[in-house]
Amino acid sequence: MGGGLAGLTAAIHLAQQNNTVLVFERHQYPRHKVCGEYVSNEIIPYLEYLHIDIKALQVPEINELLITSQSGKEIQQNLSLGGFGISRYTFDELLYKKALSLGVKFIFEKVKDVFQTEAFYQVTSQNYTQNAELVLGSFGKRSNLDQHFNRNFIAKPAHWVGIKAHYSHPNFAKHKVELHNFNGGYCGLSLTETNHVNVCYLAKYESFKQYKNIDEFNENVLKKNKHLNRFFDEASLVFEKHLAIAQVSFEAKQAVENNILMLGDAAGLIHPLCGNGMAMAIHSAKIASEAVLDFQKHQSKSLLFETYSQKWQQTFQKRMRYGRFFQKLLMHDQLTNIGIEIGTKVPFLVKKMIQQTHGKPIVC
Repeated sequence: MGGGLAGLTAAIHLAQQNNTVLVFERHQYPRHKVCGEYVSNEIIPYLEYLHIDIKALQVPEINELLITSQSGKEIQQNLSLGGFGISRYTFDELLYKKALSLGVKFIFEKVKDVFQTEAFYQVTSQNYTQNAELVLGSFGKRSNLDQHFNRNFIAKPAHWVGIKAHYSHPNFAKHKVELHNFNGGYCGLSLTETNHVNVCYLAKYESFKQYKNIDEFNENVLKKNKHLNRFFDEASLVFEKHLAIAQVSFEAKQAVENNILMLGDAAGLIHPLCGNGMAMAIHSAKIASEAVLDFQKHQSKSLLFETYSQKWQQTFQKRMRYGRFFQKLLMHDQLTNIGIEIGTKVPFLVKKMIQQTHGKPIVC
């Protein structure tokens, strides 16, 4: 249920192992999504294992991080593992076509209900009903299915707004990902395979709602950071309009709920400071797929759910904990300045911090 990065990757993995896979996805491909669009190289070995050649798309290779505070202080750090920039428009389409080539079927409708018995699951959309041995949930940050399953986080306040657009810039550094602090949020910039810069930021809703529209918020809030001010003065909007998502929540979620394996953001909203959600979503698909393949040998759902939950926690819990810590740091300009000053004097400390929020190359 859900055909984003996690859902598509799991479909590919399982189909390659001769499983019959059906994906319910609300939207046709390709389409843009609110996303940082910087991907850690940790997933390259896994993509190669799935016979997905990401480098053939001539994606920009990124090996440097720039962090700035609202008041203008900055620090640069080499990324030892590095990553690449790619739009969700292109990445999702690539995985979709790969899945199709493996015989994966797609229903482009919203799932309305999931009924369970001891023997099977029954998934229903507007015009389609499918029985299945197992169901994976990869329906993103916030969905009608979260309400359907009465998940705990859905009733709690969600204080963040996400905004994204592509911009044309005459001389944006191809090898660099940038993270800029502003009052009430932070903004990431990185180049994509189209040679356009992806601008994606999270803002506190309380701050955002004081302004009439996104352009006014950018002008009065983001551009208070001199680095963002210079970028927006030199850049041109490529999209017809900005994309936006509301009610973004970082409340804890469970990796297994209602006897469904949750993947990607459905398992826990992966913080942008954790080393990027795209790589972690794809990694979660690997963990889930391997757990499903093991289940097919022992046929114990309780062991499947326990194994996947434990592996998910072992793989991501530490990264998410550090991400929450760094988020709190970046939300305070004074603390960000202090952190940048310390990092400038002790660059090894910054390197260690980056390592704590990034994974290692996936072993296949």
